Amino acid sequence: MNDSQSRVQLSDEQRVDWLRLIRSQNIGPRTFRALLNHCGGARAALEALPALARRGGGTSVPKICSRAEAEREIEIAEKCGAHLVALGEADYPRRLQTIDDAPPLLAVRGNRAALALPTVAVVGSRNASAAGLKLTERIARGLSEAGFAVVSGLARGIDAAAHRASLDNSGTIAVLAGGLDRLYPPEHAELAEDILTAGVLLTEMPFGWEPRARDFPRRNRLISGLALGVVIVEAAKRSGSLITARLALEQGREVFAVPGSPLDPRAEGTNGLLKQGATPVTEAADIISVLQPIMGTDFPVREAEQISGGGLAEDAEPAADERTRVLDLLSPAPVSVDDLVRLSKTSPRTVRIVLLELEIAGRLERHGGGLVSLI
Repeated sequence: MNDSQSRVQLSDEQRVDWLRLIRSQNIGPRTFRALLNHCGGARAALEALPALARRGGGTSVPKICSRAEAEREIEIAEKCGAHLVALGEADYPRRLQTIDDAPPLLAVRGNRAALALPTVAVVGSRNASAAGLKLTERIARGLSEAGFAVVSGLARGIDAAAHRASLDNSGTIAVLAGGLDRLYPPEHAELAEDILTAGVLLTEMPFGWEPRARDFPRRNRLISGLALGVVIVEAAKRSGSLITARLALEQGREVFAVPGSPLDPRAEGTNGLLKQGATPVTEAADIISVLQPIMGTDFPVREAEQISGGGLAEDAEPAADERTRVLDLLSPAPVSVDDLVRLSKTSPRTVRIVLLELEIAGRLERHGGGLVSLI
C-alpha cells in the first residue's frame, strides 16, 4: 500500500464520532478497529453497540460517550493548543500506526514536526545512579545531534535525563500516562514546557485523566511503538522498563541495553536483557550503526482503508450453533484466536464477531500475542 492510500483526513463530524466511540465503555484500540471493520464506520458502530452488548451477554448497555462530551474534549484541546490526530492522518506517527493496538486518536501538543523524525526510545530507572544519568545524557545528546527524536515517558530519573539532553537539537517526544493537563510527576511541569519548543507531549488518554498504575504499561507500548529501537539504560529485575523492552520485541523493534555492574540491582534487568540477546551499547554510535540499515524500511500499514471508514459492514449474525461452539471453548485461561477458529470449525469472521460482542459486553479480556480469555 502506498503512502497516498494510507493517509486519510477525517471530517469534523467523523472526528466527533471517532472520539465518542473510543471514549465509550469497553472500547479499546483493538475493539475500535474491529467495530469499524464490522460496521463500516464509527457512527454505525455507535448505533450498533447496544445490540452487540446484548448478544454478548451483557446485563446492561455500556456507557456511550455523548456528542456533547466529545465536543467538549475537542474544545478543551483547541484551547490549550493541542490537536486530536487520527490514525491514518498525515501527522499521525508512521511507526506507531503499524502496531496492533495503535490508538485511534492521539492528543498532541507542541511541534508536531518531531513526530516525522526517526525516533529512538530511551528509558530506565526512576531511581537512577549518577553513572546511569551521565550515560543517558551522552546517548540522548548523541542521538539528537544525529537527527533522531528521543522518546521517553517524562518519568523521574533516566526518562527526564533523556528528554533534557535532547532539547537543544532534534527534539524529544514525551508520552504521558494521563491527560495532557495531568502531568506525572507534577514537578516535571517546567520540563514539559521546555519540551514543547522543539518536541511534543503526546497521550491517548482524555483531558482530566489522572494516571493510574495500570496506565503506565499501556503508555509504554506507545513509547516502543513510536521508535525504531528502545534503549534500556538501567532497569531492576521487575520494572516498567523491562515491560517496554518486551513490548518492543513484540512490535518488531530493536532492543538495546547498557551494561551495568553485577553488584547494582538497577543493572539486573539490563544485564538480563543482554543475556537474552539485546544489543549492548555505551554511546549513540552503537545504536545508529544498527538502525541505519533499517531506517528506510516502511512497515505495512494495518487495514488503513478500513480504519478510514471504507470497510464493508458485516451485519449477519453467526448461526446459533457456531456461536455456541466458540463460547464453549472460552474460559478464564487465555487461548489464541487461531486456536478458536481451528477448534470451533467456524470461520475467522464468525470468531471475530463473537469476540467483539463479548468485548462490548465487558466479558472478554485481550492479552499479548493474540490471546483472549473470559473475564
